[in-house]
Amino acid sequence: MTDVSSASPRAFVSLIGAGPGDPGLLTVRGMKALMEADVVLFDYLANPDLLRYAPDAHTIYVGKKGFSEYISQEQINALIVEQAQANGGQRVARLKGGDVFVFGRGGEEAEACALAGVPFEIVPGVSSAIAAPAYAGIPVTHREVARSFAVLTGNTQEGGAHYERLSGVDTLVLLMGVRNLHQIAADLIAAGRDPQTPAATIQWGSTPRQRTVTGTLATIADVVREAGLEAPAVTVVGEVVRLRDSLQWFDTRPGFGGPLAGQTVAVTRTRGGASGLGDLLRARGAGVLEVPLIEFAPTAQPDALRGRLRDLGGVSWLLLTSNHAVTTLIGHLHALGLDTRHLAGVKLAAVGPSTARSLEAVGLRADFVPATPGARHLGAELPAAPGETLLHLTSQLAEADLQRALEARGLTYDRAELYRTEPARPDSLSMDRLRGAAVVTLASGSAARHLAALVGTDLRVAAMGPQTADAAREAGFTDITVARTASLDALADAAEQAVASARTVTG
Repeated sequence: MTDVSSASPRAFVSLIGAGPGDPGLLTVRGMKALMEADVVLFDYLANPDLLRYAPDAHTIYVGKKGFSEYISQEQINALIVEQAQANGGQRVARLKGGDVFVFGRGGEEAEACALAGVPFEIVPGVSSAIAAPAYAGIPVTHREVARSFAVLTGNTQEGGAHYERLSGVDTLVLLMGVRNLHQIAADLIAAGRDPQTPAATIQWGSTPRQRTVTGTLATIADVVREAGLEAPAVTVVGEVVRLRDSLQWFDTRPGFGGPLAGQTVAVTRTRGGASGLGDLLRARGAGVLEVPLIEFAPTAQPDALRGRLRDLGGVSWLLLTSNHAVTTLIGHLHALGLDTRHLAGVKLAAVGPSTARSLEAVGLRADFVPATPGARHLGAELPAAPGETLLHLTSQLAEADLQRALEARGLTYDRAELYRTEPARPDSLSMDRLRGAAVVTLASGSAARHLAALVGTDLRVAAMGPQTADAAREAGFTDITVARTASLDALADAAEQAVASARTVTG
């Protein structure tokens, strides 16, 4: 870690190795650095799922893929320094695939920080040179087979490696070498490596998209071409490849190659919200893209809201129609110096089981939950009598179905703005990946409307319940699969059903 006294007191850069693709391989230090960041610069090989650890940070995609550069390395170096020095000094997280210093050009980025007098730290990551073979069941060293290994770049733009110097190295690991694999293999053979040496290439190692092919040094380039493997991929050359037959584990475990294998499912969520749905989809083999489409903001009428909460006299029912409503309500009560005992004389209605569980988490039990989740069902089934006052704590974009259903029964409906729902703007990479997703999950009507506004309605969507499905139809979506119940498991089932239906049509 550097310490340059001339730098802004807050300017700081964390150069973070994001690991090979599996988000679980990010280090604890890397996670903490992301959580502290004001700005995150991330590249093509850094799993976008990791951005969940920096929900309030400004994110900038600086991806480079193969020889088609979106942005040059020199521009990235300058941008890191610029962002660190902006606004009187910012904490910048530079999120890089694999390890920072293993062919990641992290040394150049660190030099740029040092030259500009910006303090920085290096957060090592798990290199794909080791992780991809490990996930394919190939140890790069083994006491009986290989006691040394070398990691080489397959990028020959700066000329070929001196392969003759590697004659005594047992295992060779090639990064970024798919495009030039024929030439690299020929050069290794010419340098004295046995053409029959076992070889393997692993694409998208450690992710649900992982694919592995094996051959020999003489055949591996043709095997890779015939299988259609492309970058990112790691090639291993050496006797250790034979151990894959007995050590294969990742691509043989339950869930790998499951019903959603090779499919990208986009999970729309609130900015900053972790998604249990994503974990369910990954267990079915999906690649998950979590995209925040909405974010919550404080109410624009805090005084009116707190005055209403302070005096609940005359209110018979509090109506809560989201998990966020529950947590925000408790926050406002605490700000008033109150706690859940203040609600003792009021009955609580939850729009569905998820909201009811949120109430239970804060020590409250819902007095009523409709048999079918949804605002219209809550309005139709709520056991309230004429003359009772119902206070709906919600956002400024509350669905009108609840109010209409209650007023049609002669009940007095009142509403207070508990928080605001505002659109979030995903980064350009997320937008591109969102358009290419096999299916997009929608958990609310507001998510459907924001999705339509962002990327249009020519997408396949899975909706959590009939109310969300209706909102999606009103927004213009036509290819809609509706979850059988308002639960994450059912929404995952709906996503799977949508993908299966699409395969049937195209097949």
